[in-house]
Amino acid sequence: MKKLFPLTSPNHQPARVVEQIKADVRKYLKRERRKNLPEGVDFWDFDCRTGQSAESAEAIHVAEITKPIDQAAAENWEAIYIEILAKEGRRRSKGADEKEH
Repeated sequence: MKKLFPLTSPNHQPARVVEQIKADVRKYLKRERRKNLPEGVDFWDFDCRTGQSAESAEAIHVAEITKPIDQAAAENWEAIYIEILAKEGRRRSKGADEKEH
């Protein structure tokens, strides 16, 4: 998902527009997580970026996806760019992490 969401609407209050954006993002994540996993993959992971435009977007963790939306609304941005790309995730054992260090 690569989308520029407008934060203003002539028919809706700003708070409702923000809630609609958050709902769209959550719905997309839920839909992507329901997809069948390829063999050898443990979970779906996501690369996320947000900003005022695609050029100024910064990488964030998927768990923090709603914070930039709230920040954009508080700073009265006209729109917010959200990019969420699904990727394959594999769990690593704790023993493997200790051996690397």
